[in-house]
Amino acid sequence: MSNIDNSEGKPIDISHNIPDFLVPPAKPEQLTSDEVDFYFNKIKKLVKEQNAVIVSHFYTHPLLQQLADETDGYVADSLEMARLGKEHPAQTLIVLGVKFMGETAKILSPEKKVIMPDLAASCSLDLGCPPDLFSQFCDQHPERTVVVYANTSAAVKAKSDWVVTSSIALDIVQHLHNKGEKILWAPDKHLGSYIEKMTGVDMIKWQGSCVVHEEFKAQQLKELMKKNPDAKVLVHPESPLAVIDLANKVGSTSQLLQAVKDFGAKKYIVATESGIFYRMQQAIEEVELIPAPSTIEDGFKRPAHALCPWMAMNGLKNLCEILENGGNEIEVPENIRQKAFTPIQRMLDFKK
Repeated sequence: MSNIDNSEGKPIDISHNIPDFLVPPAKPEQLTSDEVDFYFNKIKKLVKEQNAVIVSHFYTHPLLQQLADETDGYVADSLEMARLGKEHPAQTLIVLGVKFMGETAKILSPEKKVIMPDLAASCSLDLGCPPDLFSQFCDQHPERTVVVYANTSAAVKAKSDWVVTSSIALDIVQHLHNKGEKILWAPDKHLGSYIEKMTGVDMIKWQGSCVVHEEFKAQQLKELMKKNPDAKVLVHPESPLAVIDLANKVGSTSQLLQAVKDFGAKKYIVATESGIFYRMQQAIEEVELIPAPSTIEDGFKRPAHALCPWMAMNGLKNLCEILENGGNEIEVPENIRQKAFTPIQRMLDFKK
């Protein structure tokens, strides 16, 4: 149980209010090679017929990233996904990722149809920050500037002053700190702690975390670094501070991808979701990518490669079925959309 005391000394429960929190959702069924070819080619045809565009995150399966490439779509981090979806002329956006990404696309492009393969594809950070409890938390600190990470629901974004992604969070908070503002931050405690350390900002943090990145452990990473002294260490800032402190580069998915190009090393230890490996390997073919050690304390075991169980809900078959039969359209109530639009647009304007 995690609590933050309000001004009257009464705790507000901000624990992950999710039954069986560490039990991953069901993945799409495994396909034969013939089925993969069938669905892949059929989706390409349907995307063209429907004048749609695929906007996919770096963490999706390599086949889905390839599909985006071959249909003139995009593979990007969440900030670029939001921007590209807004600017593309297509009236149907196919978002391959998790639900908050689809909601962000709809917030920015209300006139467009936004669909996803599975609307249950969520995020532990989103699920662990219920809008009602977050609203109570904000009400206890009305003097603070509310900055929320993009990995949140539209309703949580609607309560914020700024929305940030990992690629721009540090710059925006530094900007606010320079203006003398105090921050209420949500939901990722690790990203918040990293920003707090780097900027010195006065910050009160919601105590959420990503179930993928929180599994990276510093001691095991140190041991792996000893075995690979020539490797550069790339870490996403959703990881614990002890892991971040070991990094040669800390950054968003797009920033870590750029680091592979810039460092010019032959070997990298990567502490983020392993979907990014596909893009890194494309960027530099002659490179060895080593997944950072990933464990969990209570006996629940995951593969050596860190995999987001909700990202894995995006598949060829369920995508094809949605394109054929309709459904899974993202809807955001207009009153929430309007309130959430302002802090998201503020982030995009800051980027410019």
